[in-house]
Amino acid sequence: MSASNNPTDKQVFNQTTAISEVPSGTMSPIEVRATVSLASIYGLRMLGMFLILPIFAIYASTLPEKPSSLMIGLALGAYGLTQALFQLPFGMASDKFGRKPMIYIGLAIFAVGSMVAALAINIETIIIGRAIQGAGAVSAVVTALVADLTRDENRTKAMATIGGTIGIAFALSLIGGPILNQWIGVPGIFAMTAVLTLGAIAVVKFVVPNPVHSHYHSDASAAPAKLKDVLKNSQLLRLNYGIFALHAAQMAMFVVVPFAIIESSGMHENQHWQIYLPVLIASFILMVPAIIYAEKQAKIKRIFVGAIAIMLVAQIMFAASIHHFWGIIASLTFYFIAFNVLEASLPSIISKIAPAAAKGTAIGVYNTSQSLGIFVGGALGGYLSHTLGFSSVFIFCSIMMFLWLILAFSMQAPPAVKTKMYSMDQAAGELTGRRATTLRNKLAKLEGVIEAVVLPQEFTVILKIDKQQDWDDTHVLKLLKG
Repeated sequence: MSASNNPTDKQVFNQTTAISEVPSGTMSPIEVRATVSLASIYGLRMLGMFLILPIFAIYASTLPEKPSSLMIGLALGAYGLTQALFQLPFGMASDKFGRKPMIYIGLAIFAVGSMVAALAINIETIIIGRAIQGAGAVSAVVTALVADLTRDENRTKAMATIGGTIGIAFALSLIGGPILNQWIGVPGIFAMTAVLTLGAIAVVKFVVPNPVHSHYHSDASAAPAKLKDVLKNSQLLRLNYGIFALHAAQMAMFVVVPFAIIESSGMHENQHWQIYLPVLIASFILMVPAIIYAEKQAKIKRIFVGAIAIMLVAQIMFAASIHHFWGIIASLTFYFIAFNVLEASLPSIISKIAPAAAKGTAIGVYNTSQSLGIFVGGALGGYLSHTLGFSSVFIFCSIMMFLWLILAFSMQAPPAVKTKMYSMDQAAGELTGRRATTLRNKLAKLEGVIEAVVLPQEFTVILKIDKQQDWDDTHVLKLLKG
């Protein structure tokens, strides 16, 4: 990291003292500030991507030279391809060049792409703008910075807060996109996104704390050395296919549904929020009990497979009733119930299944699969709707969901575990070789421990613990001190 981004000795002392004085398990004011500010930046970027979803296809169809559905789909999905290409390199580069500098670069690229799309007068330029937006792939860097700024025992809370911003941004976009469209139009939404992104750079500079130390975190960052093992894990591959299929279907849907709603009801696109709002509320009300039941009763696989089955039903319903207004409403309701459950469940399952020492790498591959799904869904949805009609898009999505249902049936039930992380002091962190192995073996023998990993270079111990077990930290802390 450059000297200009390194905290002073006084800042290091103040930050370390402020965090250490807070009881374990409670987030310090610095951790809260870091989490909230970075979650807002993450959510803003996602909101900028999602706001155009419910209205872009209609807008694009009014451009000069009337673009085909294929080109519209490419414009919607283009950011997914460049995001898939750049998010892991951005994260790895931040280990060398610093978190904040890479976030500045990524947000600046995103702002440039937004302005290119805002000033575009044809679909080709919008595609370029969207691709530039995706190239500002700061998600992995934001995650790494969160890890730098939070204690191990609070990191799960911080990551969950940031992950939750994706769902909030998506829901707000379906309601806010049509409303903003009647005020400023799609070019105005792109321009607004660029301005807000520049404001986000100021937030990173002046609000987000500077980390005392930046280093690689196994639970938050991808490592090239661990990619091979992650890519060979058949259970993780099932989940990677699932997130790919889920977001491919999402993007394909938004190539078709806005047109279908207008065709079947005559509703102006600026009124479509009146459909999405009640559907989202209903799906959220049904989603929360399902997720709570899955976690509390250790029935994650049952709920997960059930949600995929509902998604398959939704796609079949779309294919059969895409030209009928109430059929579209019913299909959207089933779709969002399933989507919300799956979007909330998948990261939790990844955490439970991924090896503790490779969790960050597993999440990186998962996020890349999601981005590729966005690109493929947009492009293929546009192509199919252009050549074979609306129903063909959902027939294809039904096939993807059917394959996912088969894979999900055959997956191992995720273990009912929770992850606990413990910091070692620098002396303990110098454990190497046999001593580290001995400590790991002792930790693994503790009652309730499913997996134990000792990471001396990160001064961290990671335990996966039986969720049904009454857990006491005392024995772990004694071993770490001994």
